[in-house]
Amino acid sequence: MAESEKITRKNRIDKKLTSSLLNWTITPYKKGLDISCLDAHAVEEYPTTTGPADYALFVKGKLLGIIEAKKISTGANVLEQSKRYSKSVTNTIGEWREYKVPFLYSTNGEIIFFLDVRKKENSSYQLSDFHSPQALFDKFKRKTQVAEAWFQANPVNQITRLRPYQIKAIEATEQALTNGKIKMLMAMATGTGKTFTVISSIYRLLKSGYAKRILFLVDRRVLAAQTVSAISAFETLSGLKLDKEYEVYSQKFRREDFDGDTTFNPQILPEEYLTTPQEKHAFIYVSTIQRMSINLLGNTALENFDGDFDADKLDIPINAFDVIIADECHRGYSAKESSTWKYVLDYFDAVKIGLTATPATHTLAMFKHKVYSYSTEQAVLDGFLVDYDAVKIKSNIHINGTFLKEGDLVGEVDTGTGAETLDQLEGERQFSANEIEEKITSPDSINKIIKALKQYTDIHEKEYKRFPKILIFAVNDLPHISHANEIVKTCKEVFEQGDDFVTKITGTVDRPLQKIRQFRNRKEPKIVVTVDMLSTGVDIPAIEMVVFMRMVKSRILWVQMLGRGTRLCEEINKEKFTIFDCFNGDLIEYFKGATDFNVTLTKATIPIAEIIERIYDNRDREYNITVLIKRLRRIEKNMGSEAREAFAKYIPDGDIKAYTDQLKANLADNFTDTMQLLKNRGFQELLVNYPRPKKVFFRGYDITDEVEDEVMFRVDGDFQKPEDYLESFEKFVKDNPEQIEAIEILLSKPNSWNTAALDELRDKLRKNDFSEKDLQRGHELVHRKPLAAIISMIKYASDKHLPILTAPERVEAAIAKITENHDFNDEQLNWIAFIKEHLIENLAINEDDFSIMPIFERHGGLGKAKTIFGDDFKTLIDELNEALAA
Repeated sequence: MAESEKITRKNRIDKKLTSSLLNWTITPYKKGLDISCLDAHAVEEYPTTTGPADYALFVKGKLLGIIEAKKISTGANVLEQSKRYSKSVTNTIGEWREYKVPFLYSTNGEIIFFLDVRKKENSSYQLSDFHSPQALFDKFKRKTQVAEAWFQANPVNQITRLRPYQIKAIEATEQALTNGKIKMLMAMATGTGKTFTVISSIYRLLKSGYAKRILFLVDRRVLAAQTVSAISAFETLSGLKLDKEYEVYSQKFRREDFDGDTTFNPQILPEEYLTTPQEKHAFIYVSTIQRMSINLLGNTALENFDGDFDADKLDIPINAFDVIIADECHRGYSAKESSTWKYVLDYFDAVKIGLTATPATHTLAMFKHKVYSYSTEQAVLDGFLVDYDAVKIKSNIHINGTFLKEGDLVGEVDTGTGAETLDQLEGERQFSANEIEEKITSPDSINKIIKALKQYTDIHEKEYKRFPKILIFAVNDLPHISHANEIVKTCKEVFEQGDDFVTKITGTVDRPLQKIRQFRNRKEPKIVVTVDMLSTGVDIPAIEMVVFMRMVKSRILWVQMLGRGTRLCEEINKEKFTIFDCFNGDLIEYFKGATDFNVTLTKATIPIAEIIERIYDNRDREYNITVLIKRLRRIEKNMGSEAREAFAKYIPDGDIKAYTDQLKANLADNFTDTMQLLKNRGFQELLVNYPRPKKVFFRGYDITDEVEDEVMFRVDGDFQKPEDYLESFEKFVKDNPEQIEAIEILLSKPNSWNTAALDELRDKLRKNDFSEKDLQRGHELVHRKPLAAIISMIKYASDKHLPILTAPERVEAAIAKITENHDFNDEQLNWIAFIKEHLIENLAINEDDFSIMPIFERHGGLGKAKTIFGDDFKTLIDELNEALAA
């Protein structure tokens, strides 16, 4: 790396500029040079008032670019000299602030940095090659400000089918473009319509003139087929299909890549659109990452992929596309796959927009700016995805492995031929949990897990009058030892619903894409067993149970697998789906906090009337409003015409969706009237027993459950039984009275109780994983005492003979004790009522509260309180606090 700048220029930079792909002509500067005759010329040592520029790029007589050359051993990301030359040239085609040349480069012959100075917001970035003369001229003619003005003048909501969050996503993308961003990430939960969102964005990019040539990258041919179908179905503002208003191209497909009712006739992209990009072309090209990488790298790219790809290496310039959309851009589970994605994206000088439901570290590194995010939790709250429950199934073999004794009967399978030989072991054998399905399988284990699953399908059939569509993830589908095959066989035996009731969809089956369509569109199969094939990119809204019989270590894969169940399905009025973790809840535990899926496991469903009562009593109101909205969304998904007629008695047109959409705002703006309807007994009865649409009846078969299964309780991201959690809390209280003063006060010095002690208590408990909210949930489930007061929970942990009181109950008792010992007048009693209201929320009081809390300020504040109670004021505060803590 000791070569001089002169050698670097000759052997590296000159070769790039004069390559057959770019065709620049290198010309040394001579005095009197007529620059008006220069076209596709790189002029060496072009003079400026601050020194000669290494290369000046002329196209059609216009000075468009300056290249600053560095020797190979020097970093290339310094554009200061190019900037200086741009400001000090004498011949100019325009001026942008102080700059007179629009395009600046800095390079050491291998690394190239580039800056378009015309827009102040632009930043420099790295290129894989220089621009060709035509590319530079086209770039000069392109005025993004016109497109940005179009964005402002044409609101996104002109596309009427867009949902509110999709509008925000497109607006955020366009704002990022206006701000000069060229790499951005859009994160939207699985099932929220990323494809429709981005196609709407593509249409606006084309319509505004911001982009003319758009590449839509996917990682599987079936996803490419789905994308071109979606593009062909998109209706523009002029009433035409998008493929009729703009050219839409793709790679080659097979007939089976498309749904049976697809009428789109995909057009193959002409090669010259890639090799000779022209401004007159405006098109969308849908391609797999595999095909594009072969176009760029040739056969060496095949090392990173499995399968046959009909593609050749092409000479493609870096300006072939203006915008690249990378769908499911979290892909790249291996270094090779990530490297391929990165190479293809980095090769082109284009705006890159990544789409994903699961942004990973390497994804954020590639796309830099996360411009919009729409989480699963928010989508559930908004009614665009369904909620979920979770069940853990414990199989001793999958947790602890298995031990075989001498004389045990085993079948020895020849993995090459599938031939099985029965034999009795001559010695003991131990297999770890990791070796199950890798070295040994247990038919009995599979049978018991499926029987445990059947209990829940029986309950589902009884409640919803339909058998749920189920997706089961198996460990493998290897020849002769296929775990997937064993599960399929066992499901057929346990459910006894015929051969078509259960099927396998993996890469080994005949016409897997056709089987996926059958699973989505037909009554059968009801159960599908897969390994990875249906983990992502497949839309089957009717799935109501997702069963994990394989261990998962990838957060991205875990979230994608869960996403198979979140989609709405109006045909079956789908309310929710259920996750089955067949590893004793270890999967849920492993991925806690690593996903926007906040899986909450509970033993009992709180009645909707109780949720409403909690809202009315202001007991954790925000949380319970969220719970109520989720319940109403389930009703919305499960109601028919008869239910709408019944609800019309209470709400306009019986429209539960419209009612739910406005509920949070109505509770904030008009709490009394809104609660009047919610507390109406007839309305509450209807919310529980509304008429369900008639469904086909499936007969369930009740069988003995020999596998442990349990719906778990989630506490602050950890999964424990509520009893165990409260036992840990009891030990903590008994072990820490000397270390935590507030506990000591409650147990032995109630006359010292005050707001500071309460704040300390809550802080110390939270830092030790005993938040007040989690403790309340635990007491509700174990002792059937919702919203227990923190004081009562501490005291009960110390002495089980003491009652567990809610905050209102505890305050009521304290106020009763105080009023019994005082002869208050009417005005004082009114203030006692204000104090009572404050204490229910705060469980302690001090003098400062009278100056800052609204309940007191509205009635005169501290001065008024002191006037009302006179010399007894401070004594009263002490007595109130002691009565609360006693």
